[in-house]
Amino acid sequence: MIEIPSDLHKDLVPLAFLLGNWAGAGVHDFPGSEKCNFGQEVTFTHDGRDFLEYHSHTWVLDADGNKVRPLETESGFWRIDDNRKAEVVMTRDDGVVEVWYGELADKKPQIDLVTDAVARTAASGPYSGGKRLYGYVNSDLMWVGEKQTPEVELRPYMSAQLKKVVTPEDVERWAKALPDDMPDDGIAFFK
Repeated sequence: MIEIPSDLHKDLVPLAFLLGNWAGAGVHDFPGSEKCNFGQEVTFTHDGRDFLEYHSHTWVLDADGNKVRPLETESGFWRIDDNRKAEVVMTRDDGVVEVWYGELADKKPQIDLVTDAVARTAASGPYSGGKRLYGYVNSDLMWVGEKQTPEVELRPYMSAQLKKVVTPEDVERWAKALPDDMPDDGIAFFK
């Protein structure tokens, strides 16, 4: 279920499917890098202004699903205009800053992004651009990322399936929203 907070900036309603804390796992595979399974935690928040704040942390998982070491960390800001065009500014821990543009799909919670500008520090590895697809599918947040370097053509390199993380605050909010006339036994509610 997609919730639209009452204090969400009106321009961000089409991106409400992203809001919340998400956790899950995926696969990382790119030439010159270690192929691995990874864990991920993603947060999309808002403060009433016209952007979503984004944070993502990934880490390499061993064969038993245990954290081995950090993989990538990103943070950024997401905006969308009246024509469903998105812009994202993202900074990654490897010294890359990106500007992404894209479009929200028609009649479904899915967004395609493509890099428009890439800036790299001297310490960052080779990177010249990418594509991403995010979608809300059966209550999960799924995404796939493609990247290219001067040596490697654009190709998929990471994808993940993330589940919404339920916090104690969520449970309390939902409990307060229950109707006052719920039956005590719970069964009568379904009759």
